[in-house]
Amino acid sequence: RSQMAEAWLRQLSGGKVRSLSAGTKPVGINPLAIASMSQVGIDISAQSSDNISAYLSDPPDVIIAVCDRAGENCPSFPGATQVLSWPFPDPAHAEGSEAAVAAIFAQVRDDIRTRITAWLDAGAPPLNLASSTRTERV
Repeated sequence: RSQMAEAWLRQLSGGKVRSLSAGTKPVGINPLAIASMSQVGIDISAQSSDNISAYLSDPPDVIIAVCDRAGENCPSFPGATQVLSWPFPDPAHAEGSEAAVAAIFAQVRDDIRTRITAWLDAGAPPLNLASSTRTERV
């Protein structure tokens, strides 16, 4: 989810937001996430997910937690870092036929895009991008 969100945020913000993927217990990128994003013309095969602790000394402006576990386990950051909790189901746990699992990945992919689009359309609070031209790191 975080790699999909990273790519959507980078693309949909038009360069206003520098995004990255990090987690409390990061794992490698799921090949099904790569395939799902490829279906919409976005290549995430070279992306990775870092451990969030790598950003304690230079924290981002906003952290978007895409799963409940990340929101609960996210470390405290000094300064003005805000944590937004946007939980999405983990498609890596999907079961069923190959087509059914692919459909679940596509649904999560599309739900992430919809949520990011709405956030950006609202000015990406608390970044207030509607009135700013600076690039923020999320």
